[in-house]
Amino acid sequence: MALPDGCYPDDVRERGFRGRRSVEEVVALVRARVSTLPREAVPLLEADGRVLARQATAQVDVPLFRRAAMDGWAVRGEETFGATPLDPRPFRIAGESFPGRPSAAPVGEGECVRIMTGAPMPEGADAVVPFEEGAREGGRALVHAPATPGRNVGEVGEDVRKGDVVLRAGRRLRPQDLGLLSSLGFAQVFVVRRPRAALVMTGDEILPAGSVPSGHAITDANTPMLQALVRRDGGTLLCGPIVKDDRAAVREALLASAAAADCVLVSGGSSVGAEDHAPSLLREEGELLAHGVAMRPSSPAGFGMLSGKPVFLLPGNPVSCLCAYDFFAGMAIRVLGGRHPDWPHVKVRMPLGRKITSEIGRVDYVRVRVEEGRVIPLAIRGASILSSTTRAHGFVLVEADREGFGEREMVEVRLY
Repeated sequence: MALPDGCYPDDVRERGFRGRRSVEEVVALVRARVSTLPREAVPLLEADGRVLARQATAQVDVPLFRRAAMDGWAVRGEETFGATPLDPRPFRIAGESFPGRPSAAPVGEGECVRIMTGAPMPEGADAVVPFEEGAREGGRALVHAPATPGRNVGEVGEDVRKGDVVLRAGRRLRPQDLGLLSSLGFAQVFVVRRPRAALVMTGDEILPAGSVPSGHAITDANTPMLQALVRRDGGTLLCGPIVKDDRAAVREALLASAAAADCVLVSGGSSVGAEDHAPSLLREEGELLAHGVAMRPSSPAGFGMLSGKPVFLLPGNPVSCLCAYDFFAGMAIRVLGGRHPDWPHVKVRMPLGRKITSEIGRVDYVRVRVEEGRVIPLAIRGASILSSTTRAHGFVLVEADREGFGEREMVEVRLY
């Protein structure tokens, strides 16, 4: 039975969470509720980094015509056999071929065409002798090295054959992919729609990002950080004004955000304090599927659904916010956008220079530095020390079934 106004009883506010879900449970909940967004067509020039939603099949051969792969002389290869610097083979220059301006003259017996890289091969020619293997003498080219048929010639379809599947659905498009698609005549491509994440930033004490801190107020550090993280994961962050710790205002912001975006990020107001309205409002207006996670930092994190959209409760403390985003919200945004759900960090394995201690039953997110080939955990307490993440080179995850890692033990570091 729901409590009046979706509030927590006083004993929960004073004692904290009754219980915490494991990280694995919350990840499973997110994966079960989040799916890839529909596709949309975008111009090729705007497709960098997007995820291909439909396989790309070549409609033409590349190259479409036989072309020179070197600057030189287009010849009949057989006629060059036996050529040496002391016994060159003479060829009458019948014409010239440039990219986009082919030679009108075919290559007949004892003839050649002066040709540039990428230019169409003239009729009758089947090889290109590089300029450095010949010399011009008036209207003739003296070839002093043999060229077997096919030498320095790009054949039709040598790169791509018509009908080939060149890129498969699910591929994140790279710059070279766009070049290939353009060469095949794709003016637009079908990609997964870019996820939109709406941010609900709460707190009476929060000043807008970039403000100079004063009095008892603090400057919003989470909005710029979350905007960069969402962009890294292929999404767009929709930011509204900072919401006061007022129940009606938070409710209005939550409902408006769920209507405008594909997922909602709530920064602050996610714990069980008197002004932490988001969890109870999410339970009241939608589903609160998880609140409180067995991890450090970020234990007040939560997850639910509102109007069919995933909602992530991110703690206000900056390091906790970063940690909860990477564990849960970042994964969801990548899935929404068609990307792989795994963390995007580069991973390296290195020995510990100092032991890491943890507690069984909880996942620890340990910020570390790499010094002289060893991993050094930073001795930091508190989840509000954001500068620790700038001093750190990365982080080590201690799984819930471990008490930590010993000195010199090999650990996996995810690099920032």
